[in-house]
Amino acid sequence: MVDPRDPRERRPRRRSVVGRRSEPRERLVRFVLDEQKRLVPDVPGRMPGRGLWLEADRRVLESAEARRTFGRLGVREFDPGRLASEIERQLERRCLDLLGLAQRARAVAVGFDAVRRALAADQAAVVLVARDASPHARKRFHQLPEGTVRVEAFDRATLGRALGRDDAVYVALLRGKLARRFVEELDRLAGFRPVGSEEAPDGPARRDEDETGHE
Repeated sequence: MVDPRDPRERRPRRRSVVGRRSEPRERLVRFVLDEQKRLVPDVPGRMPGRGLWLEADRRVLESAEARRTFGRLGVREFDPGRLASEIERQLERRCLDLLGLAQRARAVAVGFDAVRRALAADQAAVVLVARDASPHARKRFHQLPEGTVRVEAFDRATLGRALGRDDAVYVALLRGKLARRFVEELDRLAGFRPVGSEEAPDGPARRDEDETGHE
């Protein structure tokens, strides 16, 4: 995925107990024991107690089970599928909350024409296309400027709810701090489910999207 973040920015780093590499916190997920001594993901990284950091990747979590990595926290067995599903849910929520914040900050463009204008003005850091849009609609915005990310991570109803609308097919997140934070969370989410662009299949456009890609 193309990353619009400034690579020179200094970031706190943590060491993954599986990959044994020092990585920025934004690329990892922390795990701790909750008050009931259950292993839980601490996605924001703020829960009290001793924690272990792993790469944000479903396969790494499965590897941690095989290696009994969480024995350091006194955990002998855990369900990696359950933890992965919870991480995915939390990361999706964080992405959508950031979209809502961007909407309130007037840092989004919604609809085909608005997204096209944002791209023409070199303001779009991320272009989101609803993953359940018509094949015709999904063929749009594949040729983007360097540094602009194209995403098909959410369906149109989910995008709409995040923006206070019934639905949304095309959304651009404008350059700035919120866009950088969104990409960070999206990068982590990509370790647990597909978030990138796929080639749109052939087929007719949906009736609620006209030939110019309007919703």
